[in-house]
Amino acid sequence: MSNDENLDSGLPIRLLHDRVLVRMEGSEGERRSTAGIVIPATAAVGKRLAWAAAVAVGPNVRSIVSGDRVLFDPDDRSEVELHGRGYVLLRERDVHAVAAERVEPDSTGLYL
Repeated sequence: MSNDENLDSGLPIRLLHDRVLVRMEGSEGERRSTAGIVIPATAAVGKRLAWAAAVAVGPNVRSIVSGDRVLFDPDDRSEVELHGRGYVLLRERDVHAVAAERVEPDSTGLYL
């Protein structure tokens, strides 16, 4: 996919420089542990990173393509609404890891 294409077709945006537009996965409210216990959104936890799907990338982004799952700190984010749907705008350097099939097994998948 080129930089101008994205998973959410018809987004009225073209990202510049090293920006990555992502869509959060799941809800930010309650979540379940692997044992099935419901953890309320108000529960205090340590610094927790979040997964999101990259829907568009700027021309200077080197390690992420549209469709990748990225790991980032949800406390350091800028939110934007497009066509009534919420997205998060990040810089490539704010992404901690990339989970994608194209990442080689011996590679860390990280951009540092």
